[in-house]
Amino acid sequence: MNNYRRYVVEGNPVTKKNSQRIVKASNGHPFLMPSKQYKMFEKEALKQLEKVKEPEPIKTPVNIKYTFVMMTRRQVDGLNLAAAMDDILVKAGILADDCRDIVAGHDGTRVIWTGREPRTIIEIWDEENYEQWKTW
Repeated sequence: MNNYRRYVVEGNPVTKKNSQRIVKASNGHPFLMPSKQYKMFEKEALKQLEKVKEPEPIKTPVNIKYTFVMMTRRQVDGLNLAAAMDDILVKAGILADDCRDIVAGHDGTRVIWTGREPRTIIEIWDEENYEQWKTW
């Protein structure tokens, strides 16, 4: 694997799309905001990723494999967890964007239960022979 990177974010993974809140902007128009649980998870994840931040955001096609280690056996949507982590990696400056030109796939991503030590294991490697539609 070329340019392999591995990060671990401690804490129970939370999706961005579940339990969204409807709030009103200062102009009175309603908009959706992520849950308080997600905002807390995002804040903690960003703090942890800041310590291992890349000098430059990734702009070339990569595959990202997430292993979401859950504390409970409750049902959770793995695709929503991956989308939330993609957004966090962009916000952390690890990815330039989470569009298809950079995140070529999520091969091997899975949700597992251990009952202890919840975390997200992030593995990123270059995706070879992948056509970008836009050059960064």
